[in-house]
Amino acid sequence: MAPAADRLGYWGRPTSTLDWCEENYVVSFYIAEFWNTVSNLIMILPPIYGALQTFKDGLEVRYVCSFLGLAAVGIGSWCFHMTLQYEMQLLDELPMIYCCCVFVYCIYECFKQEHAINYFPIALLLFFSIIVSVVRMTSSPFPILSLPYVPQDIQAFIAICTEKQAVALHYKVYLQWKEPVFHQVMYGVLVACLVFRAVFIVTWVYPWLRALCYTSLSVFLLGFVLWNIDNIFCDSLRATRQRLPPVVGAVTQLHAWWHILTGLGSYLHILLSLQIRSTYLKYRPKVKFLCGVWPVLHIESQKTS
Repeated sequence: MAPAADRLGYWGRPTSTLDWCEENYVVSFYIAEFWNTVSNLIMILPPIYGALQTFKDGLEVRYVCSFLGLAAVGIGSWCFHMTLQYEMQLLDELPMIYCCCVFVYCIYECFKQEHAINYFPIALLLFFSIIVSVVRMTSSPFPILSLPYVPQDIQAFIAICTEKQAVALHYKVYLQWKEPVFHQVMYGVLVACLVFRAVFIVTWVYPWLRALCYTSLSVFLLGFVLWNIDNIFCDSLRATRQRLPPVVGAVTQLHAWWHILTGLGSYLHILLSLQIRSTYLKYRPKVKFLCGVWPVLHIESQKTS
């Protein structure tokens, strides 16, 4: 994490519980962490294109939601790193949970009839998302549920509905872990579910998809490694950047690389999930490269026999 002392900019003093290793307001007075902000473009523009292409191909809405969910994560992360405000931090962290829940549903329901809807996993994932959201918002140093712009009747309703579940989690779980471990663990649980399911499918069902699966996992894992290096060796990285030209120093912004690599890894996972589903439905999926660089999935309208 970054040292506490950092310059102030347009958005004022940070209220987020996290302040990453990039020096604040160095590149722009209006953007707290410039490189951590612009690196989110990889999680915004390609997924929007993927959502439009998926909708155009007439595929199931769940995969449109997967692409849009990843774009929402990118937008939330952009807002968070641009402002370092706690409300924007939630806009970054909570969509990660929601998006991962959509991913989990897609890959666990990939061998069902076309347009079939299984309400049990939907309810389970929705309950998981609500619990994480309520605990996250009520356990903050600036509780969102008690802010003036949340109507009192909504606050009362949430308090009644979550009195036993969320409050118990708040006191027994959340406060025993240093923030933001709770969010990271819950996110890790969902990612682990995705990894186990994907590896099982490419091992026992569609082994020809191993390359795409393991590429996605490797890219994501590399991003996770860089994320940890950025957290553990922040002081050394900052000292190194002081001795480098600004353009070269930008390469050492490892949290920005985390965005790029996890954004690409998540995008490839959606392609994998979509290819598994379309193969099961006897479509003809094929990975192509847009402009010879960016992978997209082309689905032929005619099914195989």
